[in-house]
Amino acid sequence: MSDRFVSSRYRGMASTPMSSSVDRATRFDDVVNFSLGDPDLTTDPRIIDAAAADAHAGHTHYTDTFGDPELREEILAFYRQEYGYQPDPRELLVTTSGCHAMWLALESILDDGDEVVICEPYFTPYPHQIRLARGVPVVLSTLESEEFQVVPSRLEAVITPRTRAIILNTPANPTGSCLSRATKEAVARIAAEHDLIVIADEIYTLFSYGEEFEPFAMLPGMSERTITIGSFSKDFAMTGWRIGYVLAPPAVTMAMKDVNENNVFTAPSISQRAALHALRLREQIQPPMRALYRERLMHAYQRVCDMPGMSAIEPKGSIYLWVNITATGLSSDQVAERLFDEAHVLTIPGPAFGAGCEGYLRLAMTVGVEKIDEAFDRIARMDLFGGSPQR
Repeated sequence: MSDRFVSSRYRGMASTPMSSSVDRATRFDDVVNFSLGDPDLTTDPRIIDAAAADAHAGHTHYTDTFGDPELREEILAFYRQEYGYQPDPRELLVTTSGCHAMWLALESILDDGDEVVICEPYFTPYPHQIRLARGVPVVLSTLESEEFQVVPSRLEAVITPRTRAIILNTPANPTGSCLSRATKEAVARIAAEHDLIVIADEIYTLFSYGEEFEPFAMLPGMSERTITIGSFSKDFAMTGWRIGYVLAPPAVTMAMKDVNENNVFTAPSISQRAALHALRLREQIQPPMRALYRERLMHAYQRVCDMPGMSAIEPKGSIYLWVNITATGLSSDQVAERLFDEAHVLTIPGPAFGAGCEGYLRLAMTVGVEKIDEAFDRIARMDLFGGSPQR
């Protein structure tokens, strides 16, 4: 079929490894799927039931274009109660997911050709989202030997007169790392010196296993130049509800609201009600979720440490394990293919998260410990990892 009607910007664009993994997962009936970061947990029934009751009560209409007033009030209360941080209500906009929030932010702050620094390994959509907003992604490498911290001198080296923003993701997808307080302070200093915006992608706040999480906007002087991306997808197992929010300086939030009115108008009313009830129930819902994912992550980490040909640094957060497979002598794609073909274990090869990520695989801990053990038991039988050749 001819693609002459497709914009030249999108002709030949490849699907992301995330979407292609959905199709591959159906190839075998016993696949252990470590590919997508979609929690295997169903949204807590108390949230579902409360949202359904609200739908029956009439919450099936457009909401305020900034978001359901009750939800906005609850989000602001959450920041006060959890962090002692009090955003201005004018800074808050409810969005149709964290990904949509990121695109809205970029669309609202970038002029054509503006540059945005992203830290590699990065969440796969970042460069595409930047290009959608007619910006230019600039990759800043972070290294396993440095626990994937941002090195200030390397950050300053990639800043140019066209640099507009820096995207920070902590706890991080895909590495499982968390930026230290010293790293965040250094980034804040550089952002202030170069008059840059920091887009803080903070959708894994529940899954900070070492130090307690602190919003980037709370650093001295940073609330006026930080756009915070929040989401209910991972912290409440609500990926399918597609609900998120942003906190940003009021002028930026207003621009995002105006863009959004010409895009989806408002986030879904039912999803906003679900998010409201999730926040109100968080003390009952979230602690068991956090403990479960930490147990899974650390269990898989130990299995990796015991596996010839694999290694990883101890994950500090998120729900992902970033596995170094350079000792196999094969590429990430080759190892991922063999894991799938021989062990029926589905992973995402490192280069999906940046060209400099060869030699890694990402494993999402979205299956239980028994399935994790089943996967690693199968891998251990592969000759690639020291087992007997398969017959």
